[in-house]
This record gives sequence, structure tokens and C-alpha cells, in this order.
Amino acid sequence: MCGCTSSRESTSYSLDHSNDVSSTKVSKKTLKRVPISKQLASIKGLGKSSDLEKAVATAALVYDNAADAEGKLSKCEAKKLLLIQFMHFIQGQETKPKYQEMMSALDENKNDKIDFEDFMVHVVSLTLMSDLRQEIQNVQKSK
Repeated sequence: MCGCTSSRESTSYSLDHSNDVSSTKVSKKTLKRVPISKQLASIKGLGKSSDLEKAVATAALVYDNAADAEGKLSKCEAKKLLLIQFMHFIQGQETKPKYQEMMSALDENKNDKIDFEDFMVHVVSLTLMSDLRQEIQNVQKSK
């Protein structure tokens, strides 16, 4: 996908949202991951949390499930995770200079690692430039 070493190995990310298994790393031996929804349900502190808190917790779990033992992702793995898990926000952005700049930065020094903070900066930036964001803003909020 992005040419990094791990993309040539047998690492993949689940697109099957019906089972709610987000960002599952799969080795040659298929590991069975606990679905994100069950991981969220197991966090007692989220019991009465807001929708925003649950959304951020979901993003953290998706990231953590893909991250290495140090809690980091290579730039290449981060790009793959964004392209797969954030595809509807990215759709239509490919020709925008800011999008191209962000994705090019992930292509440079592909083995360099990024942490959760850097990953979330990318998520927020992609959200802000997305056409889907405008559509979300236009949703009728009351009857």
C-alpha cells in the first residue's frame, strides 16, 4: 500500500464494520481481537460518558490496537490506518494541496514512528478539511 516493510508482510486491518473489529492487526497466525465495542464496554470509567468521550476512546482503542509495544506506529502504518479507518472523511480530498502535504509527510522516512498525539492531529486535520464535515454541519438537528 505505502511500500513500508510491514505492508509487504501479512499485516492487515479489518474493514468489516459489522463485527466492529477496528484496526485489527493480523499475523500469519490469525489473532482473534476483541471488538472495539466490547473493549469500550469493559472500561468502567466510560459507563456514563458522553458521545464525545466515547468517540475519543474509540479513536484511542483503534490506534492502540494497531500500535507497537511502545505505543507507536510507523508513518507508513499510520497512513494505512487513516486510509482504511478514515476513508469517508478522506474521500474527495486527494487533489487538495493540504491533504497531499499531510500524506506526503507520512511517506517521508516511513519507518519513523508517530505517537497517539501526532496521529490525532492528523485525524482532526483531515476532519476539518473534509467535505463530509460540511455535510455533517448541514444535518437537520431539530424537527
